[in-house]
Amino acid sequence: MSDTSHQNDPAAPAKGMNGQESDAEGQSITRAPAPEKRSLLSTIFPFLRARPGTSLREDLDAALAEDHHGDTAFSPEERAMLHNILRLRELRVEDVMIPRADIEAVEIGTSLGDLLEIFEKSGHSRMPVFAETLDDPRGMVHIRDVVNHITKISKVKVQRKTARATKLPTAAKFDLTNIDLTKTISDLNLMRTILFVPPSMLASDLMGRMQAQRIQIALVIDEYGGTDGLVSLEDIVEMVVGDIEDEHDDDEVMIVEDPEGIFTTDARADLDEVSEKIGAGFVVGEHGEDVDTVGGLIFSILGRIPVRGEMVQAVPGYEFHVLEADPRRIRRVRIVPLRHAERKPRNQRQGVVEPSADDE
Repeated sequence: MSDTSHQNDPAAPAKGMNGQESDAEGQSITRAPAPEKRSLLSTIFPFLRARPGTSLREDLDAALAEDHHGDTAFSPEERAMLHNILRLRELRVEDVMIPRADIEAVEIGTSLGDLLEIFEKSGHSRMPVFAETLDDPRGMVHIRDVVNHITKISKVKVQRKTARATKLPTAAKFDLTNIDLTKTISDLNLMRTILFVPPSMLASDLMGRMQAQRIQIALVIDEYGGTDGLVSLEDIVEMVVGDIEDEHDDDEVMIVEDPEGIFTTDARADLDEVSEKIGAGFVVGEHGEDVDTVGGLIFSILGRIPVRGEMVQAVPGYEFHVLEADPRRIRRVRIVPLRHAERKPRNQRQGVVEPSADDE
């Protein structure tokens, strides 16, 4: 049924024989077509036919450059995602991996009770399994397999006649006293296989391999057979779409400033972000050319992991006090402008304070 509600309305525009509308005085009306909402794919599609003498990648690069100078074909989010996609083939596993020092893993002799506690504290659903050290990885354990094991063992066997006669509540179907929390990962055979990849492997190649084998994490093994880091499929995807946060991700504050203008930072804090937070006077210099983090800067200057309480003048005008460190890495650092610093000990050499006789 056609809509004829405006046919007798004198104010409604009339249509001529050629379908063109006219107003009450007979003047023709030309309506501008409604703007069409273009999707990201429809915007990119014209560039999928590479121009002679250019590659598709060059065409997309040119389109993004032109769009950056005023055209609105791409939104800022789309432009960032396309830049990340084009950059993905240049990234290697070592660029996206979690370093060895930050890997959360479990030993193969870990009991079921301890494993549940570790999963609860970490918020991870998968963790590598090793024997003695991370350089002897055995596989990975998935929280789903742990829950399946507990469910299977705790189920109460009920005779069919009883089950038909009375519908048991859910609590009566499980008896958790059947679970032996002292059994180890090895005893329960909970491990799955894990990928081993070199740090030089392209991140895009690893993503395809993970998708094909339906494996979510891989250990990065160096040329000597040692564990160098860990990379997950989520880490690679985040390089394209940005951070993916779930209910277990906490907002991690990397840099905190107190009222006196003294900064406490995580050693993993990015130097550019620290510089932006502190201000223009924080100039890293040549030592920052090969490192990205506060901890990396201190290690680059000293050539070793400092001990807790050590002080380094890593940036002119600032003292870096090591608040937390272990034999493997620096954890937390306090950055103090020299105007707040106490008088320097005489035995300070090359920015490092050696223990004085008064301290002993």
